[in-house]
Amino acid sequence: MNVINIAIDGPSGAGKSTIAKRAASRFGIIYVDTGALYRAIGVNVLRQGLDTADPAQVEETLKTVEISLRFIGGEQRVFLRDEDVSEAIRRHEASMAASNVSAVPAVREFLFGLQKDIARKNSCVMDGRDIGTVVLPDAQIKIFLTASAEVRAKRRFDELRAKGSSETYGEVLEDMIKRDYNDSNRAVAPLRQADDAVLIDTTGLTLEQSVQAVIDVIEGRKYFL
Repeated sequence: MNVINIAIDGPSGAGKSTIAKRAASRFGIIYVDTGALYRAIGVNVLRQGLDTADPAQVEETLKTVEISLRFIGGEQRVFLRDEDVSEAIRRHEASMAASNVSAVPAVREFLFGLQKDIARKNSCVMDGRDIGTVVLPDAQIKIFLTASAEVRAKRRFDELRAKGSSETYGEVLEDMIKRDYNDSNRAVAPLRQADDAVLIDTTGLTLEQSVQAVIDVIEGRKYFL
């Protein structure tokens, strides 16, 4: 089979990671969570006691950071040097850090080659904010996955609460709205739907219905027959 790339973009909390991972498993290809890379950069900046909103400080950390994706048992794991930070990057503080560092052109350039190289060598489902518009503009299938801010915030709140986090729903919603604004209005590679992407709004859908909606779009292109 030729290499097939599926790009899934959308705002924070739209369920991209969970849905993209399920779709990748359904078609027997790898899943690449590019947001995890930005989260790892953000966590690295925070650990050094620096300001993720200061481009100069963020760029300085790129000189020594070592970040990689490793696929272990078919699952993506994220490493800073030799430390598996796959869980650490899912903490609440990593979310805004990721949004801040992703607005720094040097960070996007730093990660661009890694993402392109993975997609060139592997059939994959890759999700993020600018996959269909910038990273993989020639992807055979593009999907823009979204939901209302309130629904996305509730999903993220439930996820954080299950992990023992103390954030309130109001705090999560406020951060969600702020991140939406930052991602959509940054100067470099802003969040937007590619002209040839299929829009899927999961506001009124269950997780299973959302996964099936994405699978239906992919199957409709008949690449995996």
